[in-house]
Amino acid sequence: MEKMRLVEVSGDLFSCSTDFSLAHCVAADLRMGKGIAIKFRDSFGQVGELKRQNVQPGGVAVIKDKNSDRYIYYLVTKTLSYQKPTYGSLASSLLSMKNHMISNNVDKLAMPRIGCGLDGLTWNKVKEIINETFQNENVEIVIYNFVPK
Repeated sequence: MEKMRLVEVSGDLFSCSTDFSLAHCVAADLRMGKGIAIKFRDSFGQVGELKRQNVQPGGVAVIKDKNSDRYIYYLVTKTLSYQKPTYGSLASSLLSMKNHMISNNVDKLAMPRIGCGLDGLTWNKVKEIINETFQNENVEIVIYNFVPK
């Protein structure tokens, strides 16, 4: 079986092809008032649907993009938006997302350096967790490193 491929690119996550599902980190309160979360909120909406899912830290809230067949994953890594996530809650959320991806035949995923912007986690450690989580899956993961214009 083909194994996971993880590549890092520079550019805008929102410019990636719509055959890639997208993921980012949020708090259970779903405030999404800072950073890339604002762009997710404004691009995909459905905040009411996300809130109805009532996902707790370590889980993943999921919506379907209204303009394509892809899924948008909201990795719930902390309770309140002003808190910081732990590597444990991130790992648990990634596992929840992986399980949804497997059940729904999702094999292409794009995301920013999750947990490493405003949340302050270290990218090398986060990347290690992503690699461990998906190492046995046939999935292509593209990490977008945002480059301000």
